[in-house]
Amino acid sequence: MGALVFVFIGSMSIGIPIAFVIGASALYYFLFVGNIPLDMIGQKLYSGCDNFVLLAIPFFILAGDLMNRSRITDSLVNFAKLLVGRIPGAMAHVTVVCSIFFAGITGAGVADVAALGSVLIPAMQKEGYKTDYAAAITVAGSVIGPIIPPSIIMVVYAMTTGESVGALFAAGFVPGLAVGLVLMVMSYYFALKYNHPRRTEAIPFSDAVVTVRKSLIALMCPVILVGGIFSGDFTPTEAAAIACFYAIVAGVFLLRTLTVKDIIECFARSAVSSSVILLIIAMAGLFSQVMALEHLPHTAANFILQITDNKYVYLLLVNILLLFMGMIMETAASVILLAPILLPIAIQLGIQPLHFALVMLVNLNIGLITPPVGVCLFAASPIAGISIEKISKAVMPFICAELFALMLITYIPELVLVIPRMLGFVH
Repeated sequence: MGALVFVFIGSMSIGIPIAFVIGASALYYFLFVGNIPLDMIGQKLYSGCDNFVLLAIPFFILAGDLMNRSRITDSLVNFAKLLVGRIPGAMAHVTVVCSIFFAGITGAGVADVAALGSVLIPAMQKEGYKTDYAAAITVAGSVIGPIIPPSIIMVVYAMTTGESVGALFAAGFVPGLAVGLVLMVMSYYFALKYNHPRRTEAIPFSDAVVTVRKSLIALMCPVILVGGIFSGDFTPTEAAAIACFYAIVAGVFLLRTLTVKDIIECFARSAVSSSVILLIIAMAGLFSQVMALEHLPHTAANFILQITDNKYVYLLLVNILLLFMGMIMETAASVILLAPILLPIAIQLGIQPLHFALVMLVNLNIGLITPPVGVCLFAASPIAGISIEKISKAVMPFICAELFALMLITYIPELVLVIPRMLGFVH
């Protein structure tokens, strides 16, 4: 087992993509440790992706890309300005509010950075914000994307653990809003400290009506998706396909900003993005066989329970572990590898599974903006035109704010469970 750990850490440390790190580690075990027939590899790779729920991933990625290409960002920004434009540090608050709205469309943090950053970072620079601060608040807001439904990583978690996608979606609302709230509090503090600008004049009522009307096209997408799922009219996978149809109709016929060429490019780019996630899932399915043969979940449970049988201490230890894993590993891989180990222990200690799911997902999503492997940092760097190191330094206060929100979510379970309880997912 020690050699297997060495292969895993060694291959990851030299920069091999995480999917191949997981696959190489499993292959090493099959060849040299477990003496397992190699024809099982193909079976496990296939069975790892043989799940209807996983169809939601390429559909949600495609829907987000289509809506982004339709340039709905402009209407969301104007609507956010209408809501929070008079608060000190208005553009920072606009960025956070746009991240909340955009979360209901894409479900991916990197898409949030790419779509909103290209618009809002230059806008903040124009109003006198420092470039590193503008990039930092944009990157920090991207954490909200995979928490508020629809969420791609929640689909991955559901596939891995058997949890209901609808229940996960319902549980994500309050934690996502909590993260947004602490970011706005931090933005308000910096606005007072550095005298950031705000809008002082009132927007005429007629202009406000026009802004709201134009934003309805974008805002209706999450309403249709989430409403349809919670009402039981369609499954999350069907909702993702409907989102793609809505995005094409809105972009081609309503906004008239989406061309046939754009649609073809979106399909191609979404296929590539989806293949990366699905390859990780397939390889992780192979590695899960290794964990089962080595009784790793049982061994880990015994080890942790020897340290503590207090659920609050366990949650603290899990948060520390996940924060570290978020710094070095891609979010989907962490979910697939760690959830089957950590969730049974949580259930054994009396932690509500849905609550634990959101603690885990919020924690790992913070990893999107923590160096050295924070993918949203890499996405923001070329947009802002500054180094990852500068963004990493500027984003630290916002990470601390998000960790505060994480602690609230961890130790006040009702923040997660209140909406699922109202909708009947939790009794």
